[in-house]
Order: sequence, then structure tokens, then C-alpha cells
Amino acid sequence: MLTPSTGLLFWMSVTFLVVLFILWKFGFPVITNMVKERKAFIDDSLRKAHEANERLANIQKEGETILQEAREKQAQILKEAAETRDAIVEKAQVKAREEGARLLSDAKAEIEQEKKAAIADIRKQVAALSVEIAEKVLRQNLQGDKAQMELIDRMLDDVSKP
Repeated sequence: MLTPSTGLLFWMSVTFLVVLFILWKFGFPVITNMVKERKAFIDDSLRKAHEANERLANIQKEGETILQEAREKQAQILKEAAETRDAIVEKAQVKAREEGARLLSDAKAEIEQEKKAAIADIRKQVAALSVEIAEKVLRQNLQGDKAQMELIDRMLDDVSKP
């Protein structure tokens, strides 16, 4: 029961050899070609992935370079802005000082004019008061003809003395 008969063994061997021959002639070349194509596809995919990694590394380097340039440009712009701000502040301070000096000189000139006007006004008032006082004193002192003549003589003497 366990040992096959020779006829069965013969036909099984012939069938195996025929199937082996058909596979050898038609099946194995197709299978090996598919394996070779798959290997070529995998190798090509690995090569493309390696190239993509290199490109990505280059892009990252370029991105870092661009980012560094942008930072430098930002620093330069900030520096220029600070310089411009300082220049504007300096100009404003100079203008404020000039305006302050001009206002101060204008105020001094106005004060001087008002002082002169006040002094002139005081002199006019003093002169008017002096004339009034002199007139009153003279009226009291010159009530008589004799006193008037004496005053006229004194004044003529003062005028004639050079």
C-alpha cells in the first residue's frame, strides 16, 4: 500500500518531466524576467530616492542660506532704521533748540522794548510831575512882584553863565 507500482511511478515521472520541461521552456524565463524587472524597478526607485534625498539636502542648504541672508538683510534694515530714527531725532532736537533760542531772543527783545517803553513812560510821568511840582512851588514863592523879579534875574544870570 505504501509502495507505488512501477507503472504509476513511470507515468508520474513522465508527467513531472513534461511539466518541468514546459515550466523550463515557458515559465521560468517569464518568472526570471519578472524578477529582473522588479529588481531593476527597485534599484531605480532606490536611485531616485537617493537623488531625492540629495536634492532635499541641497534645498535645505539653500533654504538655510536664504534664511541667513534674510536675517542679515533684516539686521541691516533694522540698523538703517535705527540710524534714520537717530538722525530724525537729532534733527528734531536741533530744530527745537533753534526754535527755543529764537523764541528766547524774541522774548528778550520784546521785554527790552517793553522795558524801554516803561522807562520812557515813567520819565514822561516824572517830568510832568516835576513840572507840576515846580509850578506849584513857584506860584507859592512868586506871589509878589519882588520875588518874581528876583527869580527872573537869577535865571538870566544862569543862562548867561556858560
